[in-house]
Amino acid sequence: MSQTDPQPVQYLADYRPWPFVLSETRLDVTLAPRDTRVRAELRLTSQKAGADLVLNGGKGLRLMSLTIDGQQPDPAHVIRDDERLTITAAALPPGTFILATEVGIDPADNTAFEGLYLSNGIFCTQCEAEGFRHITFYPDRPDVMTTFAVTIRSGLPVLLSNGNPVSQGPGVAEWHDPWPKPCYLFALVAGDLVAVSDRFTTRSGRDVALNVWVRPGDQDRAGFAMQSLIKSMKWDEDVYGREYDLDVFNIVAVDDFNMGAMENKGLNIFNSKLVLASPETATDADYERIESVIAHEYFHNWTGNRITCRDWFQLCLKEGLTVFRDQQFTSDMRSAAVKRIEDVQALRARQFREDQGPLAHPPRPDHYEEINNFYTATVYEKGAEVIGMLQRLVGGDGYAKALDLYFDRHDGEAATIEDWLKVFEDATGRDLAQFSRWYTDAGTPIVEMDEDWQDGSLTLTFRQSTPPTPGQPVKPARVIPIAVGLLSPNGDEVAKTRVLELTEDGQSFTFDGLSVRPVVSALRGFSAPIILRRNMDDATRAFLLAHDADPFARWEAGRELALSALTTLSTGGEAGSDYVAAIGALIAEEGTDPAFRALSLNLPGEEEIATRLASLGHTPDPDAIHAARTDLARRIALAHEPLLGRIYDEMAVTGPYSPDAASAARRALRIAALGLLGRIDGGDRAAVLFGAAGNMTERMAALGILLRLGRGAEAISALHDEFADNRLVMDKWFSIQAMAAPPQDAVAIARELSARPDFDWKNPNRFRSLLGGLAANHAGFHAADGSGYGFTADWLIRMDAINPQIAARMSTAFETWPRYDAQRRDHALAALERIASVEGLSRNTREMVSRMIAGGR
Repeated sequence: MSQTDPQPVQYLADYRPWPFVLSETRLDVTLAPRDTRVRAELRLTSQKAGADLVLNGGKGLRLMSLTIDGQQPDPAHVIRDDERLTITAAALPPGTFILATEVGIDPADNTAFEGLYLSNGIFCTQCEAEGFRHITFYPDRPDVMTTFAVTIRSGLPVLLSNGNPVSQGPGVAEWHDPWPKPCYLFALVAGDLVAVSDRFTTRSGRDVALNVWVRPGDQDRAGFAMQSLIKSMKWDEDVYGREYDLDVFNIVAVDDFNMGAMENKGLNIFNSKLVLASPETATDADYERIESVIAHEYFHNWTGNRITCRDWFQLCLKEGLTVFRDQQFTSDMRSAAVKRIEDVQALRARQFREDQGPLAHPPRPDHYEEINNFYTATVYEKGAEVIGMLQRLVGGDGYAKALDLYFDRHDGEAATIEDWLKVFEDATGRDLAQFSRWYTDAGTPIVEMDEDWQDGSLTLTFRQSTPPTPGQPVKPARVIPIAVGLLSPNGDEVAKTRVLELTEDGQSFTFDGLSVRPVVSALRGFSAPIILRRNMDDATRAFLLAHDADPFARWEAGRELALSALTTLSTGGEAGSDYVAAIGALIAEEGTDPAFRALSLNLPGEEEIATRLASLGHTPDPDAIHAARTDLARRIALAHEPLLGRIYDEMAVTGPYSPDAASAARRALRIAALGLLGRIDGGDRAAVLFGAAGNMTERMAALGILLRLGRGAEAISALHDEFADNRLVMDKWFSIQAMAAPPQDAVAIARELSARPDFDWKNPNRFRSLLGGLAANHAGFHAADGSGYGFTADWLIRMDAINPQIAARMSTAFETWPRYDAQRRDHALAALERIASVEGLSRNTREMVSRMIAGGR
């Protein structure tokens, strides 16, 4: 089967255990750019009489030899195709036997970055989900877990693999991982690297050597990553009782990586942008992201490695749980309230959009064609929200008890969602059959809330429904926890937060003994990933923005007030006065967290406004949305110019740069104020800040303002002159020009940038920086003449030929195409059909594009 042949659809219902036990894997790898040799010995025992031995292995493997217990089998019993190697049962001895193979592979030609490949002279691997089959013939499935012993041979100075080092000598290194793992967690790195090192002593007294490996010259930008790792290890012991289980923990930063990072046992491989940071090159957002992703990959040691997923349908089990854990960690390290709001913003921007389009799928899908296409916001972010709801329903103590049982019961196993829910049922006595629909049903539930006030009693009535999604036209009711509080007309709380459990299509809850009709604060803390609809005027939203005690509900009231104004303005109406006044009162609150004030001051993005308009039955006009948002921002600036100017001056952080939460919060508020002031001062403050700022956070913020105003040429040139040899800063340089360009110029600027010799499009970070930057420029990407669609399609076709994963993931820029006007739909459909018609298109991209085409017809 070639890359372009249809992949048989995989179904959850078809799962069968592998008919062999693999008790040990021994690998001997001799590295060479064009002819790496991989010798593998697998100790196997048949569990099913008459079963053929089927191993995965792509056509890029050159089979040099194959023996069973040292003997060559009859060639008639060895069957090879482009996807697998089959040894018929007739050639297999009874009991336990050793299968030995030697293959040759070409890492230098591996532009897809799956399996073993070269990244600027560094050998590295990426095996999740199905990359190990490009290294050797193997049962490449997560439920086959075994110990690994690895010998690496190379003249390179640093040779790393999973587990603990056994021996190191000139040109050779041996590693042994005593913990059984599936092959997707295998890792190997070899190259000219240097380590930033430290040590950590676990609570049981194990001394662990810690290393962050980087290219020579990058050592001074790896310190924050090391600090983040140590904090993560301590937090996981304190909060979850999980300690590290090897003698060494290695992180390696590489430049060419399809994902953010990978949790390989004891040897985490990271995209360099999520390791390297200095005040001159990284923003506050970069620092927070590094801290979060370091934690995420470390936390996988237990939730993903020690307990893995039985099959790839269970992907949200390891990813949703680990995202939830890294969210908890960041909440503890920084502001819990701000972190919750940021997580909801990300969920709505990515996962709600996914749920409402042709790519909708449940957190645990029941079928797939290409598993790489299911590393989605639904699996990760919605998977985390489902676990958050579960914690909310059983309480903190119940959650802790269930997690302890989960670790005790399933350590060393490949688990399922059913296993996960069963430990909660056994630990808490709660029936979770209905709750399990969150894992199996796609779509974002819509909950309508009505209020009835009579004689001191308030009755809240909820009705839930979930719109049809591909393959799931009708959805039964789910368990939905809705956190509610009540405020008196003077803003005091008259009822503390109460979690209402909605389990039916329609359900009512009554609050008695109230002396006056309260104002309802609903969905506090974003207690469930739903769309809540309620009849509420702008005056009530402004009241909640001013008085709500729950930070998320308060921010949400302001967001709804802004969206109410922006949707009206985008459709030609007059609105916004209530919002302008209310937001001014909020940002004047000197005792309120600056980070919260900054979040509240930032207007909803154009994509979010388009989503709201579509939900109200309107056809979004990207140009009208852009104009409305620009107008409202200018009105805020004009109304509150003295206050914004004072905030800008007062929030300046003096002294050396620090990425700590308090300093970052002050910078965030200062930048939010600057963005509004730029609407009326022509960017003069931004120009001064760009030249004077001692950190990349403020420089990039100032540059974005200047670019939006069409006066960023000098600053762009200066940044390039200073950082032309810094690959990560140059990624920002490409991205911000496409993202912040005036919409009418965005495609032309992107096209000009793509023609530059330093647009190294084969590098995933550089490709994402430009194409992702244009996609984030809402009115620019959705240009009425279709130029944004055409430009993006051209590059997706080109990228697909060398790296299908990146092309498929970036194709989601087209995800919302059916909601726009006929002219834009025609252009988008033409672009998608042009991609689909490419001869030799990968199955990764073909699956995504065909689903989007089908969803718009």
